[in-house]
Amino acid sequence: MIVRSLLDTDLYKFSMMQVVLHHYPAAQVEYRFKCRNPGIDLVPYIGEIRAELEALCSLRFTPEELDYLRSWRYIKSDFVDFLGLFQLNAKYVDIAPSQTAEGEIEIRIVGPWLHTILFEVPLLAIVNEVYFRNTQPGLDLAQGRARLRAKIALLRADPEYADCRIADYGTRRRFSREWHEEVVRTLRDGLGEQLAGTSNVWLAWKLGLTPLGTLAHEYLQAHQALGPRLRDSQRVALETWAKEYRGDLGIALSDVYGLDAFLRDFDMYFCKLFDGTRHDSGDPFAWGEKVLAHYQANRVDPRSKILVFSDALDMPRVMQLYRHFRGRCQLAFGVGTNLTNDVGPTPLQIVIKMVRCNGQPVAKLSDSPGKNMCDDPAYVTYLRQVFDIPPEA
Repeated sequence: MIVRSLLDTDLYKFSMMQVVLHHYPAAQVEYRFKCRNPGIDLVPYIGEIRAELEALCSLRFTPEELDYLRSWRYIKSDFVDFLGLFQLNAKYVDIAPSQTAEGEIEIRIVGPWLHTILFEVPLLAIVNEVYFRNTQPGLDLAQGRARLRAKIALLRADPEYADCRIADYGTRRRFSREWHEEVVRTLRDGLGEQLAGTSNVWLAWKLGLTPLGTLAHEYLQAHQALGPRLRDSQRVALETWAKEYRGDLGIALSDVYGLDAFLRDFDMYFCKLFDGTRHDSGDPFAWGEKVLAHYQANRVDPRSKILVFSDALDMPRVMQLYRHFRGRCQLAFGVGTNLTNDVGPTPLQIVIKMVRCNGQPVAKLSDSPGKNMCDDPAYVTYLRQVFDIPPEA
C-alpha cells in the first residue's frame, strides 16, 4: 500500500478544502491527468494503479491525525469535524487506456469539489511509485543518496548562504513514499534551520517540521465558474481567501493568467493584504524584478514581502536566485522533483489539473505555455480576450 495516511498530501489541499467547505460546498468539478514525458507507456500498470486507488479510498483520518490538524490556528473546528467523517470514494475516478494516444492513460476525476479535491496529490504519487517499482525494480539508491548529500553540502559550504532556506515540495513526483521520507529526514538532519519545512503534512507531523503551503492553481481556476464576472474572478478568489484566513496563509499565486494580468488585479489593497507572491512559471528573475517594482509602485516596501520560488528548482538555481534577490525582499524556495526523484532514472512529468467547474471549462494561462491545459480552445481564446493576454507565439 503506497499511501497509508490521508495526511500524506500537500498542505494546500487542506487549506483549499476548508474554503470549499465554507464557501463552495455544492461546486462540481472535473480533473484530468496528463503525462508530459513522450513515449511513456503506463497502460500495463492500470490494474495496479486501480488497486492502490481502492486502498487509498479505504483510509480514514485517525483521532491523532485530526488532533494534529486541529492544532493549527487557521484550521476551523467544523472543518476538522467534517474530516472526521470524510472518506475518498473511487466512484469519482475513472482510469482507462487513452482512446486517442497509444500507450497513454486517461484519469478523469468528476464529482463534488469537496469530495474530490484530495485525490490529486496521492494519485500522482501512486502513478509515480507504481511506474518506477515496475520499471526500476530493486534500484540501488546509492546514487540518489550521493546526490542528496552533495546538494546539502553545496548549500552548507559557503557562509554566504547561511540564511538561504529551502522547503520540500516533492510529494506529487516522488520516486517512492519510503524514499521521500528518507530525503526529508536527511534534509532535516543535514540542513537544520536551512530546511524551512515540507509541503507534505504527514511528514511534517512525523518528523516535527513546519507544514508549508497556501493555494494552488485550481483554486483560482474554479472561480472562473463560481459566479462572479469572469474579469473579476481573480480578485474574488483572493478576497475570499483573505476573508477565510484573516491574515494567515498569505501567499498569492501569480501565474493563472500570466504575471501581467495578475499584477493588474493585485492592486495596493492586495499588496498590503497578502504577505507575498509565489512564482511557478516563466523566467523567475524577470518575474521577481516585476513583482518588486510593482510593490514599490504601490508604496509597499518590498523588504516586508516574501517572494516564493517553486518552479522546477534545483540547488544551483536556488542559490542564483538567492544571490540576486537577497536583501531586497524576503525569500522562500520550494524544491520538488529535484529532491524527491533525483535517483538516476528520468522523473515523470505528470500532472492532474482541473478542467471544468460547474459544467463550464476552466483554464490556466501561465507564463510557461507548456503548462497550459484546457479541453476547449474557444474558451481559451475568450479567456485571453477577457484578461488582455496576447495569443501564444
